[in-house]
Amino acid sequence: MERQKNQVQTLKEFTARSLSLAQAREALGVSRRTLYYWIKRGRLQTRRTAMGSQRVLLDSLKASWVQRP
Repeated sequence: MERQKNQVQTLKEFTARSLSLAQAREALGVSRRTLYYWIKRGRLQTRRTAMGSQRVLLDSLKASWVQRP
């Protein structure tokens, strides 16, 4: 329960429209492999930057957190 409260607080602290993959993993408390799996399955939406980095959209991250069991 405490972990979920910390994750909610972490999500509230982000003000950007997207997060790096590392930030998204930390906010959701999941492994890198799980994050990539969720992206592949469409659970998280990402965008590529002009430099080729992949960013997770904050709205999809929040929606994904709500869907967690």
